This record gives sequence, C-alpha cells and structure tokens, in this order.
Amino acid sequence: MSIIYRRGIHMLDKLIPARLQPLWSHEAGPKTIFFWAPAVKWGLVIAGIGDLTRPIENVSISQSAALSGTGVVWARYSLVIIPKNWSLFAVNIFVASSGIYQCVRRFRYEQALKMKDAEIS
Repeated sequence: MSIIYRRGIHMLDKLIPARLQPLWSHEAGPKTIFFWAPAVKWGLVIAGIGDLTRPIENVSISQSAALSGTGVVWARYSLVIIPKNWSLFAVNIFVASSGIYQCVRRFRYEQALKMKDAEIS
C-alpha cells in the first residue's frame, strides 16, 4: 500500500502549482499523517453536532465523557509533538467541546428529573 501511496504522491507533486508547493511540502502537510488524521477526525465533530438533535434520554454519558477525555488528551498531545499540529489541536478542541456539552446537557436533564420527583413526593 505504501508503494501505491508514494507513487501517487510523486505523480501529484508534478501537478501542484508552485505557489502551493510550500503548503504541499510542509512537514505537517497533505503528504503526511499529520494532515490526514485531523482531516478525517472532523467526522467525529460532525457526528457530535448531529447528536445535538438527539433526544436527551438517548445521549450516552459514557460515550460523551470518552469523547471529551480523548479530545482533551489529544489536544494536549498535538501541542507537544514536533511539528506542532494546530489542525489536530483544533479538531480535538471541538471533539472535547461537543462531548462536554452533551455531558452537561444530560446532567441537567437528570437533575431536572430529580427535582420533578422531589416535587411530586
């Protein structure tokens, strides 16, 4: 697979305009995993945004907490590695934010249920 990838990149090298070559050849550019991992991870952010319309009783606390935790950990990691990967940092901040928001949303829902039960009793 890596032979196919390297040959494909070699062919694309010839097609990239000169003004885009610095971005294309950057140490965290499209030729590396440093570019593609964050690009693909935006799918988690899109899924998190889609979950905003999900009924709150169907939101999983453990899943949202896991997304929050991994977002925070990987955001920190993205600033420690060389080269610093700002796109990985950004996507992980959004992943953590969407997870935290869902956790808070579910926590408020459960608190409202407890208050409602207390009023009935």
